[in-house]
Amino acid sequence: MKICHIISSLGDGGAEATLYRLCLNESISSSKILVISLTSSGKYVELLRDIGVSVVCLDFKSVSSFFSNIRTLYRVLKTSAPEVVQTWMYHADFFGGIAARLAGIKNISWGIHNTQLTLKKSRVSTILISKLCALLSYFVPKNIICCAEESLRVHAKQGYKRSLMSVINNGYDLTKFYNDPEQGARIRNELNIESENFVIGLVGRFDPNKDHENFFAAAGQVVGQFSQVRFVLAGSGIDYDNSAIVSMIDKHGLTSYVSLLGSRTDIKNIYNALDLFVLSSSSEAFPNVLCEAMACGKVCVSTDVGDAKLIVGDSGWIVPPSDATSLSRAICNAISLYNSGNLSDYSVNCRNRIQDNYLIETMVKRYHRVWDVSE
Repeated sequence: MKICHIISSLGDGGAEATLYRLCLNESISSSKILVISLTSSGKYVELLRDIGVSVVCLDFKSVSSFFSNIRTLYRVLKTSAPEVVQTWMYHADFFGGIAARLAGIKNISWGIHNTQLTLKKSRVSTILISKLCALLSYFVPKNIICCAEESLRVHAKQGYKRSLMSVINNGYDLTKFYNDPEQGARIRNELNIESENFVIGLVGRFDPNKDHENFFAAAGQVVGQFSQVRFVLAGSGIDYDNSAIVSMIDKHGLTSYVSLLGSRTDIKNIYNALDLFVLSSSSEAFPNVLCEAMACGKVCVSTDVGDAKLIVGDSGWIVPPSDATSLSRAICNAISLYNSGNLSDYSVNCRNRIQDNYLIETMVKRYHRVWDVSE
């Protein structure tokens, strides 16, 4: 059984990470998996090739070669003749879905990994493509897979064909994410963090929807009450070369409290250096970072975006998005529990929730059921 995945990019993102984990844990041979990226670079290109997956990179960002890339996409699909085409994100759903249909492939599954798109924080072209996909959903895909319940609800309301839609939550390998105090201590030593410091972390690329301004505004309020806190942030674009991030830190008087790590490959170790994980986003679908942090036993404070409330449950705190005061209040509550020795009760529940609900094996089986591939 040959499967072709078509994705908008293979850079540092949640959908890209999920695709990689799916390929890494597939029950079929990696030689029967083809991944086509609509853009030409990204960290997962080599990671996929290292596990034996064939990767073809196009360059849909180039206006001059746009139509030649469409022809190439069609030819690759026609030549490889996969029995299943799984697309990921709006542009791949649109272009990949149409190309697969023209190539005579009928077993096409779209992938939705977003919730709300807004003019302030999303490209106009992406919003337009999503609206076109709503119309084409009645003619192109056989199935539409949403990564979150909230994604399904929002897109069904936008006009996507509801009868084709189902939810497959992202899954996680708990042998890769687990409590590792030794590695956590190593990271803290690397950052010159003292043992008495309470460490709060955020992992996520620099993007308007991640709402780093909300995080730093809340952090500024927290340090007014608890001076022993430190903040550790990692992700693409989260470094001292980013003048926007540095400006936010200066604005809220946090220069001596914050460490910016940029893109890291040892994210599990970063989680383990934390006492509390925070998601400050204004928009998400199914936040991978929440599940990864919780799998490491880290208590989370999250904004109420996407399926965050379902993920966190009663093992952490959920606050309204874009509300720095509520976010800081929840963080302060967590610090108070830590100081009284009661935060560890939440920690055990965190990993248990991931183990009970979001295992990688469950995700792989559900994709196979949708594809009608023998398990």
